[in-house]
Amino acid sequence: CAKCIEACQNENLTFSHDSIRALELLKDDAPVFAIMAPAFIGQFGEDATPPRIRTALKSIGFAGMIEAAAAADILTLKEALEFGHNIQQPGGFQLTSCCCPVWIKLIRKDFRKIVGHLPASVSPMIASGRIAKQLHRGCRTIFIGPCLAKKAEAKEPDLKDAIDCVLTFEELQYMFDIFQVDFSSMKEEVKEHSAGAGRLYARTGGVSKAVSECVKTILPDCRLEPVYANGVAACKKLLEQILDGKASGNFFEGMACEGGCVGGPKRIIPAQEAASMVN
Repeated sequence: CAKCIEACQNENLTFSHDSIRALELLKDDAPVFAIMAPAFIGQFGEDATPPRIRTALKSIGFAGMIEAAAAADILTLKEALEFGHNIQQPGGFQLTSCCCPVWIKLIRKDFRKIVGHLPASVSPMIASGRIAKQLHRGCRTIFIGPCLAKKAEAKEPDLKDAIDCVLTFEELQYMFDIFQVDFSSMKEEVKEHSAGAGRLYARTGGVSKAVSECVKTILPDCRLEPVYANGVAACKKLLEQILDGKASGNFFEGMACEGGCVGGPKRIIPAQEAASMVN
């Protein structure tokens, strides 16, 4: 969530800059696909519609753009099915969201007693990278989003096969500036990959809403009661309540950043505006 970097008065903590790494990948012969986080809507200006962003990425050397929201749609179905199984157990409940690496790491490190309630899912970023590498053998993948924690997630030993480089929205904007990209003059290459539910993963409560709608459709006899938390402190408080048996609900979603991914530390536009655009 980058709070530690902001709080370090000696500026000993920094975040990695990967624009050069991305440019090196784009210079190689292998095709490079941009995996775009659901929070990208509206980040690069009024003229930067999703179809124009796809065109702009191709103009600077990418082979194409894949929305991570497409993988989120697949994971929504998986989580809905797992929810149907989990609530059949005594005291059954489910923890989500697989898309926030800080939330997942917090549970695995400090709340191991309930780690078994996490669905056995990778994040939409990892799923998208793996799908791309199955469909386009030998390709490289660059994930682009507002999150710093994704840079660490992509390097985890059991996940590092999926994503070759992680850029923030700020870093991509830097590249667009270098190449003097003018979105107003770009052609729109429309290729919708995701349903509305997958794009909602970008903001707090979006995963809960997506899975809830899916449960209503495929498991009408199950009742999903979501509870979600914003920010690391609120996430920790919610997990403590779950551990103590004091939390209401049966589906718990945590996002380390205020507002969800739209409030990520390397967003370009304000979180409220981004959430409105996503909605």
